[in-house]
Amino acid sequence: MRLPAWDCTAGLVRGEEGALLIDAGATVREGSRLRGEVEALLGGERVTHLALTHPHFDHVLGAAAFAGVEVFGAVGLDTVLGGPAGRDTLYSDAVRHGVDEGEAAQAADMLVAPAHPVSGEWALDVGGSTRVLLANVGPGHTGHDLAVLVNVGPDAPAVVFCGDLVEESGEPQAGPDAVVSRWPAALDRLLELGGEDAQYVPGHGSVVNAAFVRDQRDRLAKRFGVS
Repeated sequence: MRLPAWDCTAGLVRGEEGALLIDAGATVREGSRLRGEVEALLGGERVTHLALTHPHFDHVLGAAAFAGVEVFGAVGLDTVLGGPAGRDTLYSDAVRHGVDEGEAAQAADMLVAPAHPVSGEWALDVGGSTRVLLANVGPGHTGHDLAVLVNVGPDAPAVVFCGDLVEESGEPQAGPDAVVSRWPAALDRLLELGGEDAQYVPGHGSVVNAAFVRDQRDRLAKRFGVS
C-alpha cells in the first residue's frame, strides 16, 4: 500500500494465526484509516503485529492507532520513540513537512514505543506456511533500520520490506540521523537476505528488484565516498 502525501509504503503480511503490518503512517488519523483498510482486507480480523522500519514521522506517528498490537523495532528504537527528545524531533519534522501542528502533537504524545527490540534477527510466527524474519540490518538511513523478509512458499519469490534504506520515487534522503558510512553495507545485507529473485519494497515508491537495490547501493557509496 502506498500512502498519500509522502508516498510512504506500508505492507501487510497475513498468516493463519496473525497479521503483520509494516509501518503505520504519519498521523493518528492516517494510522486509523490504514487500520480500517487493512482490517477490511482481513475480513474483519485484527492486525496482531506491527513492525516499524525506522524512526521517521511518516512511518511511525500512526502507531497510536494500533492499540493492543505487538510492536517491533530495531534495538534502540524504543529509546528514541519513548523519550521526550525523540518525540520532539518527530513532532518538529512532521510540522516542517506539512502535518497540522495539532495532529503532530497528538501523534507524538500518544506514540507507542516498540515493546520488542530486534538486535539481530527475529523469526516471527504468524501461522501457516508464511515465514517472516525481522532483521536489524542498519545503521544506514537511520541508526535503527529494520527490514522484514517474507517467504510465503517455495515457489514464490521472497519479499523484502526495506524501509527508507531503499527509495524508488525519489533519491534516498540522508538526514542528520543517517549513518552514511554504513548505508552501503546495510544494502548488502538486504541483498543477502532476499537474493536475486526477491521483490524489494522501498520505503517510498514502487516495488523494485535486486538490480535496482544494487545500483542504488553503488550510487550511495559513490555519493558518500564509502565502499
